[in-house]
Amino acid sequence: MKEIDLLPQWYKDSRRHRLSYRKQCMVLGAILLMMMLWNVSAVHRVSKVTASTRAVELKQVESENMRREFAQVRSQVTGFEKKQDVLEKISSKIDVAGVLGEISFLINEKIVLNRLDIRAEKFSGKGSATGAGGVRSASPGKGGALAGDVRYRILIRGIAAESSDVAELICRLEDSSYFCQVYPSFSRDKKITVDSEYQVSEFEIRCYLANYKFEKNKETGSGGR
Repeated sequence: MKEIDLLPQWYKDSRRHRLSYRKQCMVLGAILLMMMLWNVSAVHRVSKVTASTRAVELKQVESENMRREFAQVRSQVTGFEKKQDVLEKISSKIDVAGVLGEISFLINEKIVLNRLDIRAEKFSGKGSATGAGGVRSASPGKGGALAGDVRYRILIRGIAAESSDVAELICRLEDSSYFCQVYPSFSRDKKITVDSEYQVSEFEIRCYLANYKFEKNKETGSGGR
């Protein structure tokens, strides 16, 4: 027997169109969902890149600030080094308190000082002078300060009860490791009045601070202590 199809053709075509439409909607829905997921992922990646860019910019700003601070600190250190060089040049390199203490130790109760000078002077003659830590003075300026190697001359003036006390003081100065080239400028009798008249010995002694060594110059063959 032959089957009779009672469904009209237009119904069948309409049904096929509906199925095709559903498939298209499903495909479009899947594509839309994929696009939404991709968009969310892209936005997330853009946010991460933006955050990383901001972090890099902040680090650059911090690095620039640190570079400026380092430049300022370096400039300050350079200034301090220059000041230190100036202080090194103008430093006398002598222990004045030690020198005065040594002189006080060498002088006995029969001697009274009325003058004590410590002055720098340039070395005479050719040669090179060295000392403990270097014996240097400031560079020449308005005040006419000495430059280069210098030595320190000490002048001691006062009165003693007797001339033998002056001779004893000269011997003590010569034996001391603080002084060298000790010689008397003068020693003479003098009368002073304190309630009554006394005979004393007025003196003046010159010497040098023994904190240097004058080495012989190999080219000229000259030199000294």
